[in-house]
Amino acid sequence: MLRFVFSVLVPLLLPTALWFAWAMAVRRAEARGARWQDAPWGWLAGSGVVLAAVLLYFLEVHYGESGGRYVPSQYIDGKLVPGRFER
Repeated sequence: MLRFVFSVLVPLLLPTALWFAWAMAVRRAEARGARWQDAPWGWLAGSGVVLAAVLLYFLEVHYGESGGRYVPSQYIDGKLVPGRFER
């Protein structure tokens, strides 16, 4: 059941929930007189790029494959041998 929730329900419902949260936030901000065009878009975009670069670096350093040659999956004697890295 938990697998179903995380693999089906969350990917289907999360974008809708985020959109509703964003729409409510925009309505509240407009009620206060603020406009979304007044947001610091340059700083937000720049910080997003920096955070994405840090995340990619972290994933490569801690979880990346180091060295080796990739051997794709293949059929040997009627059995499927999955792809792998040979060092």
